[in-house]
Amino acid sequence: MKIVIAEDDQLSCRLLETRLGGWGYEVVVTHDGDEAWSVLQRSDTPQLAVLDWMMPGLDGVEVCRKVREIEAGPFVYILLLTAKMRKEDVTEGLEAGADDYIVKPFDVGELRSRVRVGVRMVTLHNKLTDHVRKLEEALANVKQLEGLLPICSYCKKIRDDKNYWKQVDHYMMEHTSAKFSHGICPDCYERIVKTELNESRFDEEST
Repeated sequence: MKIVIAEDDQLSCRLLETRLGGWGYEVVVTHDGDEAWSVLQRSDTPQLAVLDWMMPGLDGVEVCRKVREIEAGPFVYILLLTAKMRKEDVTEGLEAGADDYIVKPFDVGELRSRVRVGVRMVTLHNKLTDHVRKLEEALANVKQLEGLLPICSYCKKIRDDKNYWKQVDHYMMEHTSAKFSHGICPDCYERIVKTELNESRFDEEST
């Protein structure tokens, strides 16, 4: 998974890059809030961000707010790095849109665990988004059969959008994923098949 980090302190930035890269993540390095915000606006934006709170330009909290204002963008899990430990500060960060936080100087093991939580959340979110998309596609297919369908009063053929008359089963197979197996209902058996059998026997006896 691709992770963007935003840290203006060179030592902390290098530590983050080394650790995350060593754990198998693809790391995009930025050194201030403006640069991080620029990366997070791209179509191929990383879906996990580790942002320092105090940075030149936009700070981490401001970047969080801007990311959450993008309604149509991809989901981004944000882990906020902060030296602030007051409850008021933590609340401010979370209300701005951060999903989690870690206090600096951070413990490497804690960082790894919190990043793993972020990866799981992104994976679950992407799976849910994919399920919703498939459901919307299925509903769109169902909607194709809504409304008034022109059907012949005699032969029961259906007229399609191109003004061609088609058998009901052919029309249904073209507009849904349904497949048909043909049989004979009791009424048709009595009214048609049985009559034809009787007529056939009569013809044989006549000859």
